[in-house]
Amino acid sequence: MGSSQHGGWCKKPTSPTNARATLKGVRKATYTIVLFTITAVTGATGHKRVSVTVGNSSVLICSPKPNMTMATWKINPKAGGPCSLGYRADQNMTDRTNCSESINWKFRPDQDPTFEIQQVGRAHEGSYTCEVVVAEGNFHTSYYLTVLVPPRLTLYCDDQGNPVCKAAAGKPAAQISWVLENNSTPKEEGHDDGTVTVVSKFTAYSTNGTTCIVSHLAGNWSKSIACHPTKSSTRFLHCVISLASLLSLLFLLAVLHLYTFWDSRTMRKQYKPRPLPSAELSGPRSNSAPEQ
Repeated sequence: MGSSQHGGWCKKPTSPTNARATLKGVRKATYTIVLFTITAVTGATGHKRVSVTVGNSSVLICSPKPNMTMATWKINPKAGGPCSLGYRADQNMTDRTNCSESINWKFRPDQDPTFEIQQVGRAHEGSYTCEVVVAEGNFHTSYYLTVLVPPRLTLYCDDQGNPVCKAAAGKPAAQISWVLENNSTPKEEGHDDGTVTVVSKFTAYSTNGTTCIVSHLAGNWSKSIACHPTKSSTRFLHCVISLASLLSLLFLLAVLHLYTFWDSRTMRKQYKPRPLPSAELSGPRSNSAPEQ
């Protein structure tokens, strides 16, 4: 029996190096288990920004979990009050609180709790969070929905005959460019609803017209126009030309007058008569003697 106890309990001591490696492995395994437990209890949170053009539909995915007991969508729009959409597996029922008819489940919530907004409006912009409850914990998926508003493009000629490109009420602000080079700086005007109007004037000269290009996250558009000087600008141009002609004529008359004056003065200096001697002025002398 003694030899049996000796064979079972008396083993070769573990080396310090193997002990440190074993302890390191235990610590790593413990850290992994704790991290997994925290993730399972608190849930994994993801944040994603999505954008959709106003009037279109938007689908927000919430991945289903095995043995899901509850799924809830919590919506906090920028305009209006919050709403929620929920599903309970134990009662096999759905619940809707303060949500419009355009907000609903995309599929059967017990199979896939994906969410859909039909005909998105500017009021739908905001945060959307899906919470799925299972035995292991709660899992969250969060979105921030940005609603894009395409601008209204207009291209016209102003009173001076310059092309003006206008991208009205876009969200975010549109970018305006011209096919030909232009030195004009676009001007922006913000509105209370969050949209922005951008106006750009084409200041370069073009006889064949020009093209305005509007770039936006919701799409790109272009228009062309050929502007001609208006009657007022033509009348002003005629006045400027007439005034310039009159000034030129007056200048020429002044030069001619100065030249004539200088020439006449030079001629008088050249042909001025010389004064006669005093003897010639007194008259001819008589050679005969006076009578006695």
